[in-house]
Order: sequence, then C-alpha cells, then structure tokens
Amino acid sequence: MAPFSLIISLSLITQLIILSSPTIARHVLPPSPGYRPSTKFRSMRYSQGFENLWGPQHQKFDQHALTIWLDSSTGSGFKSRRYYRSGYFGASIKLQQGYTAGVITAFYLSNAEVHPGHHDEVDIEFLGTTFGKPYVLQTNVYISGSGDGDIIGREMKFHLWFDPTRGFHHYAIFWSPKEIIFLVDDIPIRRYLRKSPYTFPLRPMSVYGSIWDASSWATEDGKYKADYRYQPFVAEYTNFKAAGCSAYAPLWCRPVSVSPYRSGGLTKRQFWSMRWVQRRYLFYNYCEDSSRDHSLTPECWR
Repeated sequence: MAPFSLIISLSLITQLIILSSPTIARHVLPPSPGYRPSTKFRSMRYSQGFENLWGPQHQKFDQHALTIWLDSSTGSGFKSRRYYRSGYFGASIKLQQGYTAGVITAFYLSNAEVHPGHHDEVDIEFLGTTFGKPYVLQTNVYISGSGDGDIIGREMKFHLWFDPTRGFHHYAIFWSPKEIIFLVDDIPIRRYLRKSPYTFPLRPMSVYGSIWDASSWATEDGKYKADYRYQPFVAEYTNFKAAGCSAYAPLWCRPVSVSPYRSGGLTKRQFWSMRWVQRRYLFYNYCEDSSRDHSLTPECWR
C-alpha cells in the first residue's frame, strides 16, 4: 500500500492537471454562489412580454419555448414590449451543435431604435464555432454610440464549463444605476461598475434576442464564415424573465438586486464564484489588451 503522504501528493497533482487542462476543466463545476437570483423573479411566456422584431417567418413558439433560426435568406429577432431603466433580464437558451461559425446568437439590452447612431447596449453573445471547438460567450457594453461608427467595445470573452448545446442554461443581465452583472446559471461571471456617467449606460433600454450572420468577425476574427450547407442555424429560448423599473415607472421605483442585499452588490460567495470562473474560463479582457487605446476606456485604470 502506498504511503498516505504519497496518496495526498498524487491527489493534488491530479487536481492541478485537471484545472490546467481546458478540455477536462470544462467538466469542473464552479463553486456554488449560494444565492440564486433567477428563483426570485417570475418567469413569463414569450407572448406576455415580447414581440417579433424581424424575420417572423423564422420564428416558432412551441411548448413554452421560442425557436428562431438563420438561413441564407434571413435571421430573426425579438424584443420586449417595454423599455426599462433597470432590472433583471434573463432567458434559458439552447444552442445548435456542429458547425456554427460566423453565426451570432444573442440576448441583450439596447436602445438603438430610440437613439440610432448614438445608442447604448449590453450584450450576451454566443459566437459560433467550428467542429470540435467550444462556443465563446462574449459579454460587451457600449455607451452613447461607442457601438456605432468607430466602435469602442468593452469585451470580455469566456469559455463555458458545460456544453451549451446539450440543454437549456440560464443567462441573465442585471442592470442597476450603479452596476451591470452578467450571470450564467446564477453564477456571476462579470461585474461592470459605474465609475463615471460617461462610461455607463443610463438611458432606458429594451430587451432583445436574435440570431444573425456576423461572418466578418464572429469566429476567430472572421477566419471562419457561415457555411449555409449546414443551415438552418437554430437557437431556442424559454423561461423568460424581465423584472425591474420600466421607463415609465415612478421615480421612487427601487432597483431589484441579484444578492440578498437590497442595495445591490455581491455576497462573498457570489464574488468568489465569479473570481473562480474568471480565473479558469475568461480568456480575453479588453482592459488587458495592450493593443487597445485605453484612453478611450478610462474605467480600466480608474
């Protein structure tokens, strides 16, 4: 029998190998955040809070799930009936397997229809991929037209610790007057703080979902394009949630929270879960990109 100390040493080495391997690490679950904000907000049917934006012939609603798809003719999109000035916005989404390069499946907040050419936007985008490679989840924040013309993105890109094509997972954006938090299955993956009114979206936004062809940049900076031999490209959405202060709510409407603290923020367990995910699955952070002009993103150094 091996000495106890040798067994412990081998166990630690095995754990290090697992955590350092991108392939194996996807099966390692993050620590529990403790608090589950998705359980605090009521789900709604698509027809209760949303409507078609474009491509109605590429939408189907069945058994509480909305299916949208992209083919060589068009994609599809939907939007919330309300504008909001803060809130929790989520949906459970299932992505397509196989070759999806060039295809974007998105869930996001925007006011581009009200402020064309000078809009705000908060994105969760799934960047399509090639055979055998994982999806990329990209989060992004645009402020006052930084997503128009000369684009100034605030991208953070992640791999996931599960296969998003094998079932539904819940993705959410929490937006309050002082912070934006992106969550996956109730685990915070990114927190974007309001450090200045010039680097934070404050104007009311609607909630959107869409699938579209972004071959020019989506997969490995445009190296791989959408291949319509594999059409249609399909995404399924269900378990819609949109709770918060609408654009026309009284001024005393209090923002919701994704932690037990009414004032917002994260608990220690939520923060630890977020840091755990970022250490293992975050692979691009715009603030750490030396090729970027960070005078345009002052939140990186303040």
